[in-house]
Amino acid sequence: MTISEAGRPSWGGWRKSYLLLFLVSIVATIAVAVSGEAAVPVTLFVLIAFAGLALYLAAPKGAHRSDVSRFKPAEEFGTVADSARAILECVDEPVLILNGTGRVLFANKASQALVGADAEKKHISAVLRTPEVLEAVGRVLAGDLRETIAFSVLVPVQHHYEAYIARTGGALVLVRIRDLTEIRRAEELRADFVANASHELRTPLAAVTGFIDTLRGHAKDDTPARERFLEIMSVEAGRMRRLIEDLLSLTRIELNEHNPPAGEADVGTVVRDAAAVLAPLAEGDRITIEIDPSGPLKVVGDRDELTQVFQNLIHNAIKYGRAGGKVRIRFGRAEAPSRREGAGQVVVAIQDEGEGIPREAIPRLTERFYRVDVKRSRERGGTGLGLAIVKHILNRHQGRLQIESVPGEGSTFTVSLPAVPASAQVPA
Repeated sequence: MTISEAGRPSWGGWRKSYLLLFLVSIVATIAVAVSGEAAVPVTLFVLIAFAGLALYLAAPKGAHRSDVSRFKPAEEFGTVADSARAILECVDEPVLILNGTGRVLFANKASQALVGADAEKKHISAVLRTPEVLEAVGRVLAGDLRETIAFSVLVPVQHHYEAYIARTGGALVLVRIRDLTEIRRAEELRADFVANASHELRTPLAAVTGFIDTLRGHAKDDTPARERFLEIMSVEAGRMRRLIEDLLSLTRIELNEHNPPAGEADVGTVVRDAAAVLAPLAEGDRITIEIDPSGPLKVVGDRDELTQVFQNLIHNAIKYGRAGGKVRIRFGRAEAPSRREGAGQVVVAIQDEGEGIPREAIPRLTERFYRVDVKRSRERGGTGLGLAIVKHILNRHQGRLQIESVPGEGSTFTVSLPAVPASAQVPA
């Protein structure tokens, strides 16, 4: 008799024992008969021999296999080995292993945000309520080798996924899920960017083309109309030029965004230079630029890019400020909690006295081509890219932009930049 994997005597062992009992009994019967002993033992051995033969013939053939899958479907006993679990836990994408009935045998940690922490031993339909995925799993369980399906989850925040479902060599099914949210968002941003850029260029191009046709036609001898049309064409051409310059500047900044600057700049000097360039524009709107006095405020940064930041912010404060009002610029420092976190921040706040910005619009101000007041922005020569440029430059400088606004009172744009440690500053 042998012992099966389950720890019980197998039928194969019993059949061998019965056959051995039969053969031993036959040999014993012959030996007794030859020796001339009493008939009772002979009869007893004959009976034992025929009993062993009967049991041997009664034992089911092939029953010696100890594989429990012969009696019950393998998928009911499916498991994932510890080594496989350890490997799948290292995968940074959601991975599920299903048995032949669709129950989850394994779900790695990366899948918990999608299916919950207690998904194992539950049916896939109880942890992932997405009809497209469940239908694909059903087709694979029914015999298809693999399926790839895209689906979205709308709550709590919309996410886009792609599920790859495949049958393994056995009765198990692998479900691997990729998060495509960032890719989809990038595609949407690129599509919006192309659409907005083409729209911004189409309007001035259409205006210029129309005026050219008019000047070639009935207005070619109308001197006052020609002068008026040429002035408008000059404005529209300038608008296209500014748009193209801002697009090229934004592209260059984005390409270099992940390379932190290595130079130093005095923020106070940069702000005063930017304000001096915009002084004629401020005088045209009777706006006064007030800059608080400050000592040296050294930051880690690229002087040209920081000049672009403060020119954009001061220009916005002038454009959307109140005629006859003020634009006030203040400086400050924010100390780091510990030396390990650097030398703190240099803070520059630019405050206007305009109409203010609606609360719901503030989070979108740094988006490309976003404008709170489209008509006013275009009339003042805005491209809708100024704050997007500011955001990407500050990202490169590991800085931060904070926007506060009170409707009817004005807005404050606060820039924070990493300060240069006093010990590292080089005397001017």
